[in-house]
Amino acid sequence: MSVIVIEFVTLDGIVSDPDGSVGTPLGGWAFRHCPEAVAGDKFRLGHTLDEGVLLLGRTTWQLFSRIWPGRDDPFATRMNAVPKLVASRTLTHTDTAAWANSQVLDGDPADAVKRERRDVVVAGSLSVVDRLRAADMVDEYRLLTFPTVLGTGRRLFPADGPHAELECLAAEQAGAAVLTRYRRAAR
Repeated sequence: MSVIVIEFVTLDGIVSDPDGSVGTPLGGWAFRHCPEAVAGDKFRLGHTLDEGVLLLGRTTWQLFSRIWPGRDDPFATRMNAVPKLVASRTLTHTDTAAWANSQVLDGDPADAVKRERRDVVVAGSLSVVDRLRAADMVDEYRLLTFPTVLGTGRRLFPADGPHAELECLAAEQAGAAVLTRYRRAAR
């Protein structure tokens, strides 16, 4: 079982509001680079989604539940079919009519990941990522880095965050962005 974090990120490490849904002044930065930059399975999740589970924070789940059920391309079919765990302190249940195979976690997402036998993919959901990173549970990062510098916003790796040694597995151009894959370095 692996924990894979996928994120849209700017050159200066900002991950907040890539689609503009939060309404920050500089939000929507990922989508200014043409739809092809973010369309389809840019993170190469394929088989992992077929046999794994998606872990999302409440905000990301609510955003995705408005987007993915209305799509019918092959990647959307995988996103809609994958079991989804929702980490939230405020939701008590999910409307499975809103997005099938969704379930609210009871308790700490790190505890849920410890019990999981499948690969866990965390998309966006920076609070969940922060919690898993603090528990030293992230095995791989797949980052789609856009040629944008924002200077402000939440960073994937904050200055006061824990030290990590990573090994680069791959780097390839994906439209205007670059897809990089890093895994935890051998200890």
